[in-house]
Amino acid sequence: MARTTPFAPYEWMIAWRYLRAKRAEGGVSVMTWISLVGVTLAVFALIATLAVRSGFREEFVDTILGANAHVTVYVTPELGPQGQETRTIPDAPDMAQRIAQVPGVTRAAPLVRGQVMATFQGRNAGVEIFGIAPEDLQDIPRIAAPEVFDGDLARFPQGIAIGSGLARELGVAVGDRLRLISPDGARTPLGVSPRVSAYEVTYIFTAGRWDIDRTRAYLPLPAAQTFFNREGVADEIEVLVADPDTVEAQVPAILEAAGPRAYAWTWKDSSGAFLSALTVEDNVMFVILSVLVLIASMNIISGLIMLVKNKGRDIGILRTMGLTEGAILRVFFLCGASIGTIGTILGVLLGCAFAIWIDPIFAAVNYLSGGGVWDPQIRGIYRLPAKLEWADVLSAVTLSLVLSWVVTLFPARRAARMNPVEALRYE
Repeated sequence: MARTTPFAPYEWMIAWRYLRAKRAEGGVSVMTWISLVGVTLAVFALIATLAVRSGFREEFVDTILGANAHVTVYVTPELGPQGQETRTIPDAPDMAQRIAQVPGVTRAAPLVRGQVMATFQGRNAGVEIFGIAPEDLQDIPRIAAPEVFDGDLARFPQGIAIGSGLARELGVAVGDRLRLISPDGARTPLGVSPRVSAYEVTYIFTAGRWDIDRTRAYLPLPAAQTFFNREGVADEIEVLVADPDTVEAQVPAILEAAGPRAYAWTWKDSSGAFLSALTVEDNVMFVILSVLVLIASMNIISGLIMLVKNKGRDIGILRTMGLTEGAILRVFFLCGASIGTIGTILGVLLGCAFAIWIDPIFAAVNYLSGGGVWDPQIRGIYRLPAKLEWADVLSAVTLSLVLSWVVTLFPARRAARMNPVEALRYE
């Protein structure tokens, strides 16, 4: 008898007939559908989780880099003329200019920072003030060019820019005058009296992170220096670099340009613990969902074992007709592999659709649940992000196909090694 090539058309035909179980063999059909649905849902869950993980990490890092300094340069404290400790930078413009000349640095700006209480029509809120030059504020992407804003940033030198969360809490709008109260005010013979100043709200931004929009406000640098008694000095130098991911390699050159008293704090120093926790969580979630895919693939074994048991007579007849063990193995391998492959394809389609249309899906879920599903005060960002990475899709597809194909080999091998005489003895 002439040898046929592996996976010949007749092997596909037999496998397809076995997958289409008759009514009398409904148990096999039910197990086939259970296996198919299980693999589909497992792959869908894996891709959806990986997409949300990638989206959350990107959104979190983007809000950090888009609204904060990549490197913040401070100076060590020194004693002032009256014996008090001071951490201000007296030559801040010169230091910023030297830092800006370091290769890889895109901007270096003096900054004045302070915490005050903001009040408007009886409402109060704690605010962190950033005093910055108007031209430097234009270089902060999440502040100067957010998706949602109100007012005109060109009028920033005449007033104050505040976050949308702070604006909602205080009930202020563009054109209102916001009062700032600082306990560290004017020095008088009787001591330090609180300083109270009013500024027109000229710009309201939505940076995309609740903690920034709720607590941050920007004042022009001269106004902030006057308000915080920092005339001619700054508290820190805000530095932006071209490649934030390699910021550690640029810190030595920045510190050398800044001077002997300088020390630096990078964005990874401030958010490194959270990013590390995200990495650990990502790895754990991938392992857990991989087990879920494995469990779904194990259902294929149950279905194939039942199929082999029900098709024992057919196997005996096929063997006596001349089919080899390899041909029988390939027939049942095709049965199980087809379930895994079709389930994987359907799972990929569902997972990709979820990642692409996550906003309307989440809006529907939020509407059906009555709202409040996503609390930005806890999660920091305003929506559930998702980013479809083709590397994640490929890893999910590879994992599902490998597991479903490997587990199929065991019952297929059992069918191939079945003795045709034993299979037909009681027929």
